[in-house]
Amino acid sequence: MPVTTPGSSSTASSVVDLIGNTPMIRLSGFETGLRNVQLFAKAEWRNPGGSVKDRPAARMILDGERSGALTSDKIILDATSGNTGIAYAMIGAARGYRVRLCVPENVTPERKRILRAFGAEIVFTDPMDGSDGAILRAKAMYAAEPGVYFYPDQYNNPGNWRSHYDTTGPEIIDQTNGRLTHFVAGLGTSGTFVGVGRRLRELDPSIRLISVQPDSPLHGLEGLKHMETAIVPGIYDQGLADEDLAVGTEEAFELTRQLARRGLFVGISSGANLAAALRVARGTANAVIVVIFCDGGEKYLSERFWDETGEGNR
Repeated sequence: MPVTTPGSSSTASSVVDLIGNTPMIRLSGFETGLRNVQLFAKAEWRNPGGSVKDRPAARMILDGERSGALTSDKIILDATSGNTGIAYAMIGAARGYRVRLCVPENVTPERKRILRAFGAEIVFTDPMDGSDGAILRAKAMYAAEPGVYFYPDQYNNPGNWRSHYDTTGPEIIDQTNGRLTHFVAGLGTSGTFVGVGRRLRELDPSIRLISVQPDSPLHGLEGLKHMETAIVPGIYDQGLADEDLAVGTEEAFELTRQLARRGLFVGISSGANLAAALRVARGTANAVIVVIFCDGGEKYLSERFWDETGEGNR
């Protein structure tokens, strides 16, 4: 299957117009030994903000404008582990809004620098509290000054999952000519999995939907949630997945390194999603599996796992 290219026009009136229509890439290097299984990755790092989160951020901001909840005097406020914040900051800069973000202090230096480059104001929260601490801080800030902020609340805003229902899902169906049999995506806000999953289920109830989360509350899979011990997003549909797979941090690190050695420089959650997709692939035959690669590896260059010698680096 050929790689598609984003967009059908050579010009765009806004950075928002560049969001979506990301390529699908065949992971043929990981298909060895499988029984007629094709693996494809949805290359979400090709969005202008560098991640899958551009889609829901744009949807929530545009919904806010349409409803009148977001006006020029409001500050966009939300909690984020990085990627949605970068998308808010990028779109806010393009559309003339101030952006204030609650972010765990231990997010990578690269993410902090990108946020500041776009002009976002950062409120750091306790790294030991993870994304939940950032959520609680944003809620408290909004409760204290509701007239100051537009608070999209990505964890509970239906525009999050609807952005994927309306765009990512149809793109995957089109790019696989409707042949996909399995869909694999990680759980953070859960918007990608829920939105795409609901769209695919309408197309063909036999498509297997596999969600991915860390195998422990203490993990290094930035952007993913261990649902059993975290604040569960309001948009999460626990009954949607046919299977929920737990992935370890070291396994995700190793596959992220292997992907880079094969020319795909992606983030840690992509390695985790691939780990789950490979488990599914080894247990089935005659399948077309699509996995979400959420973002690029450049936001994680300061992570020490790049310096470690894994199987893929020998």
